[in-house]
Amino acid sequence: MAFSLRKKDVFGALIIGEAVAWLLVVMLRVNAPELPIPAGLAETLSAQSTAYALAVAFPILSVIGLAIAAVLSRAISILYQVAKFVLVGALNTFVDLGILNGFILVTGVASGGGYLLFKTIAFAAALTNSYFWNKHWTFESTGGKTKDEAVQFGLVSFVGFLLNVATAHIVVNIIGPQAGLAPGVWGNVGALAAICIALFWNFFGYKLWVFKKR
Repeated sequence: MAFSLRKKDVFGALIIGEAVAWLLVVMLRVNAPELPIPAGLAETLSAQSTAYALAVAFPILSVIGLAIAAVLSRAISILYQVAKFVLVGALNTFVDLGILNGFILVTGVASGGGYLLFKTIAFAAALTNSYFWNKHWTFESTGGKTKDEAVQFGLVSFVGFLLNVATAHIVVNIIGPQAGLAPGVWGNVGALAAICIALFWNFFGYKLWVFKKR
């Protein structure tokens, strides 16, 4: 079954793109001055004009990406849901990081017990956001009890978290740097591999169990 680009999906992609843009702006406001980049570039990243540009560009790019997935889904139907899942995953990431950086921006607290509290709140918000977007938009689940779905969602997400950490550990600490790559670069390779494994698990766990059509 091929998926078409519906108004509901366009509207969802626009919301996600806009939300990601402004959450990214918050992150840039907090971190750009501290990044090892030229002062002029840091000022550009923190400028209001950059915020407006991101607010316009990200929603458009989100819809374009979803439209491309809709065309490709004529050959491989699952690609449309995968594209929606990736968009929601991007939003979850920026909800987590954006809320965390928002707390830091407002309070100036970036360590200790305060930081742990902020991170816990940010993670809980991202997980809640993930549940509702994936239930109502990605997989459009209408069956099953909400309580049961929430528990199943938590279990799949927890296993995904364990797979993420385990994969990163295996790649970075057991396999170690390959092809002459520096440890720092290889650390990012490990992180990318971990994200891919966890995304694969989460997508099919949500699709085939949590939000399975009934």
